[in-house]
Amino acid sequence: MHDIRAIRETPAAFDAALARRGDAPVSSEIIKLDEARRASIAAAESAQAEQKRAAREVGAAKASGDEAEFERLRALVADKKAEVAKMQAEAKALDQQLTDRLMSLPNLPQDDVPDGADEADNVELRRWGTPRAFDFAPKEHYELDGVAPGMDFETAAKLSGARFVVMSGGVARLHRALAQFMLDTHTEENGLTETWTPVLVRDEMMYGTGQLPKFGDDSYQTTNGWWLVPTAEVTLTNLVNGLTVDEAALPRRFVAHTQCFRSEAGSAGRDTAGMLRQHQFEKVEMVSITHPDTSGAELERMTRCAEGILERLELPYRTVVLCTGDMGFGARRTHDIEVWLPGQDMYREISSISVCGDFQARRMNARFKPSGGGKPGFVHTLNGSGLAVGRCLIAVLENGQQADGSVTLPAVLHPYLRGKTVLGADGILR
Repeated sequence: MHDIRAIRETPAAFDAALARRGDAPVSSEIIKLDEARRASIAAAESAQAEQKRAAREVGAAKASGDEAEFERLRALVADKKAEVAKMQAEAKALDQQLTDRLMSLPNLPQDDVPDGADEADNVELRRWGTPRAFDFAPKEHYELDGVAPGMDFETAAKLSGARFVVMSGGVARLHRALAQFMLDTHTEENGLTETWTPVLVRDEMMYGTGQLPKFGDDSYQTTNGWWLVPTAEVTLTNLVNGLTVDEAALPRRFVAHTQCFRSEAGSAGRDTAGMLRQHQFEKVEMVSITHPDTSGAELERMTRCAEGILERLELPYRTVVLCTGDMGFGARRTHDIEVWLPGQDMYREISSISVCGDFQARRMNARFKPSGGGKPGFVHTLNGSGLAVGRCLIAVLENGQQADGSVTLPAVLHPYLRGKTVLGADGILR
């Protein structure tokens, strides 16, 4: 959410930043609503002061024995009480309107984010690894002989519908090994605290990280009002919801492996083959809560944490900075890491790492207390995949595929597979 004072003080700059994201100017609308809200609050406070003054005069009239004045003042107090209640309700409604409007606006991009309309305007930062040269036509993951026995979309469709999968045998074991490897690396080498959180959350938590109110259709809600998390960003970031933490306790760095759920409301017909885009999937999510002065460096550190996973898995990738038109709602700057998928002959997103500044912190009222004293400030928040487990499985399968339908597995996973090094063409780990 945005600071209303900043909009009042620099409306043109605010509109210009929104325009970089393709949004229309809104500062005049916001300022008018804010003026009406403040005027309503002031009027309610004035009326309440008059009510209190009249209430004091009632007592004096009663003590003096002036019955007529007593009755007049008592009626005035009753009228003022009703007037105050009405004005306070109007002020509360205007305050909610302003809050709702501010919550519907996306974050402002950093100055160094490239301008652009869509993913075609993203800017590559670097590449790592060289895509393997195959002496046969590489297949997509779901076409491999060794994968077919352990990746069942037909049964999943019977159980749940489209965009679900049942994994079994060697494929399921490899999927689990990838998640374990990611968690161990992030906790033992990257300094993140492993965290286990619920996958059902309240409305307030989804508002806190920006999924609500604008993107409710992209998530699933239970009949009793809980939301299934689209990512552990929701729970990990909201660990500081409503808190004021000591500056010395920053940064706080968390990692969690969870089930994630997305309705993919706006993606009909996209990536429906295989398990690239599923309604239920797993991610190892990283979240950092930082001091405002260090969030830029933290974005680079988190990006390297995710890149390091791919390097250890020997998977070629490229890292891009998203342009203004391709960034997510809550981001100020986003780095996407795209892994090479030989079956598609292209790089595909496997991690998106964003710095949100104080955008989420304002929605959550999450602050820090300066070590040297002074007024508490809002923390900065960052989130990113470290990595999407299913997409990482796809990349391992496609990059390690052999002509006979088997898959050679990355050396770093061998200990997690009890020494197994290959997924055979029959789907068995050996």
